[in-house]
Amino acid sequence: MPAYTFEALGANGQTETGLLEADTARAARSLLRSRGLVPLRVEPASAHSQGSGLQRSLWHSRVYPPAALAVWTRQLAGLVSSGLPLERALAALTDEAEDERQRQLLASLRAEVNGGSSFARALGQHPREFSEVFTAVIAAGEQSGALGAVLDNLADDLEARETLKGKLIGASLYPAIVSLVAVVIVLFLVTYVVPQVASVFAGSKRTLPFLTVAMLALSDAVRHWGWLGLLVLGAGAVGLVLARRQEALRLRMDAAWLRLPLVGKLARGYNAARFGATLAMLAGAGVPILKALQTAADTLHNRAMRADALDALVLVREGSPLASALAGKKRFPGLLAMFARLGEQTGQLPLMLQRAAQQLGNEVQRRAMQLATILEPLLIVAMGAVVMLIVLAVLLPIIQLNQLVR
Repeated sequence: MPAYTFEALGANGQTETGLLEADTARAARSLLRSRGLVPLRVEPASAHSQGSGLQRSLWHSRVYPPAALAVWTRQLAGLVSSGLPLERALAALTDEAEDERQRQLLASLRAEVNGGSSFARALGQHPREFSEVFTAVIAAGEQSGALGAVLDNLADDLEARETLKGKLIGASLYPAIVSLVAVVIVLFLVTYVVPQVASVFAGSKRTLPFLTVAMLALSDAVRHWGWLGLLVLGAGAVGLVLARRQEALRLRMDAAWLRLPLVGKLARGYNAARFGATLAMLAGAGVPILKALQTAADTLHNRAMRADALDALVLVREGSPLASALAGKKRFPGLLAMFARLGEQTGQLPLMLQRAAQQLGNEVQRRAMQLATILEPLLIVAMGAVVMLIVLAVLLPIIQLNQLVR
């Protein structure tokens, strides 16, 4: 039975909104009138939950953020694996949803399934909420009759991806906070403390130390031209965003990013781990290898590695083994090609790809923690050195004046 969102006027004059199920919009309005409500708006839940693309991007976040989507997938997997029909499982999750937008989305999915549509097709009606990978895995699970197991694997993949992302963010959070605090302290000293020193020695005919003169010049430049620097930085950031919209330029920039000494290896490992995990999940669900390669390549944010993955797809389509196709792409770690070869030889390609993704993910975490461990003391020492220079610039004239008094 289709679901409809409504806005109706109650007997007390207050507006009520909600969700109900009815055969048609006319039946939904009749149901509202039977409850003593005057219907003002009745719309299908799917249309209401989607909205216009511009409106969604400007005003609405995703109904299910990545972490919440992993939890929802795990809950649905548990209900389906226990033998509950999909329609009843969706109804149960709809009743348990605390957010109104979640209830509307689930009601829309349930209405599509009740109308005879497949679950994957219903998910495909909401591309903002459910990625192409998510939909492809669900479609493979429905075709194989193992939807519960596929949902479990999908939840595992989502949780592993969020865990890796969270650890990377955690490793970079402390250096980012230290850098921000350092910039704020230095700006305060340069724009406020140093000018105070300048005013004290303004009437003095003594020659100020070179460090003090340099710091006063820097302070004057920051106070008078700081706005211009911020404007240039803002224009540079906007220009970078616009430049990355050009596919050829973004491809070169992403390729250059991969060649950087430290972060390049992190980027390669992270993208390879994501590619391997997605490919393993799709292949394990029964998705044809060519379609799985295409979908896994689309999940790569780095355009250079995506181009390599698409080149590997062409080679596989022409009859080359997956391991050989990946081995020829040097941007992908050799570990991925090695495990792919083992999987092809043993007939356990999804399992081997999953192991490769796990090892690559663990390596990315280890490198990120090492980098953060090195950066933390370096940032503290750098901040201390800058503050020491500013303090010396302030103290040197005072020390010089004290010696003259003696």
